[in-house]
Amino acid sequence: MSRSQIKQTEGDSATVLSALGSKYSVEILCAADTPKSAQALSEDIEIPIATCYRRIEELVNAGLLTCEGRRLSDEGRRTNIYRRTLDEIEIDFSRHPNFHRNDGQRQKTGFKTSSRADTTG
Repeated sequence: MSRSQIKQTEGDSATVLSALGSKYSVEILCAADTPKSAQALSEDIEIPIATCYRRIEELVNAGLLTCEGRRLSDEGRRTNIYRRTLDEIEIDFSRHPNFHRNDGQRQKTGFKTSSRADTTG
């Protein structure tokens, strides 16, 4: 899945909300603004590596994090490198959960999106 073509359905909104609600998920997304290994993310936010891998799996399944490839670690092992797929997410609970994602290119997803103009920029 590429960073510029994230496709999701309304049924996935529960997956996204669940992933965002898990402890450390937001911290992982904040730290993954540049490509990093699970080990680097774990060290950056000071959480156990097993917890980090579980959260990474949830975030990847929700389409919020992507594996950008593999690199050789300092120990000579191949490790996956992860990066977040968005810079912003807006959730509107007024009628139906509406999502607006900003991955730097203002790309819309398959979620119902709000028609309000972004005034934060």
